[in-house]
Amino acid sequence: QVQLVESGGGLVQVGGSLRLSCAASGRTFSNYAMYWFRQAPGKEREYVAATNSFGSTKYYADSLKGRFTVSRDNAKNTLYLQMDTLKPEDTAVYYCAAGRAHAAVLPANVGRAAYWGQGTQVTVSS
Repeated sequence: QVQLVESGGGLVQVGGSLRLSCAASGRTFSNYAMYWFRQAPGKEREYVAATNSFGSTKYYADSLKGRFTVSRDNAKNTLYLQMDTLKPEDTAVYYCAAGRAHAAVLPANVGRAAYWGQGTQVTVSS
């Protein structure tokens, strides 16, 4: 089992930035690829970003490239998502998820995740 706890969400104005964190415990964090997903009200959960177990390869949803940056610190058992130039359409609950292997599997979808956090709300106001 891997336990995941997200933090760092909140209310931010258009054009602002937030950094989300995902603290992991349980099984060895560095064994797993990690993912970020988000879910807006009335919509399906969608893929945001992924990184392999080493943090050496990173992937993003095409629509988010250039604004979001995923990273991880295996020494701290923590995954991050830096979000810049935020837009109202970024408003959603953001979830981190642990994959099933060292490599991130693309295309990423909810089926790639073995473990989920509880989510953190991000609201971008105009």
